[in-house]
Amino acid sequence: MLRSYLRLTLFALGLLVGVQVPGFIEAYANQVEARRLEAQQGLAGFQETAGKFFEGDLNALVEHYRASEDPVIQSDARSVSALVERARLLDREWRIMEGPWYAQAWHVLVGADQAIRRQVWSGYRFQVLLAPEAIAWGLSCALLLAWLIVSLYVLLRQALFPQRYRRRRRTANPLPSKR
Repeated sequence: MLRSYLRLTLFALGLLVGVQVPGFIEAYANQVEARRLEAQQGLAGFQETAGKFFEGDLNALVEHYRASEDPVIQSDARSVSALVERARLLDREWRIMEGPWYAQAWHVLVGADQAIRRQVWSGYRFQVLLAPEAIAWGLSCALLLAWLIVSLYVLLRQALFPQRYRRRRRTANPLPSKR
């Protein structure tokens, strides 16, 4: 009986963890979009200058700043270059987060920007969403967790007590007797 309650508890835990996945993915996507828009706004003046003098090429503007004799302009080249790279990174993140759900989930799990993911995690509020995708994630995680734990339990039991396992198999499936 205790084992049944333990299994139910594991299933419920998996369900509760699973329903968090879509909410966390959405929070990450929102954070990426907000930062992307902020980066674009920060580059707007430089983009305008690049549009006037370098046919919109921000890299050409950065190279022009780097080639300048003025140390202040050269320092700005580093700053603008960092802004351009950050905007590119955030744009790439945003495009991935606009993709299919499985690409979003995989990206947030293994390929996400670490700083953004940490910030989202620290500010994330756990919630139980009753959206279809949250329910699907919850059930999938619950079944997977329950299956993994039960499989691990069976494997450990067989490895630690092989005699007991063999004895039970013999009594459960007796061999036909020869007469």
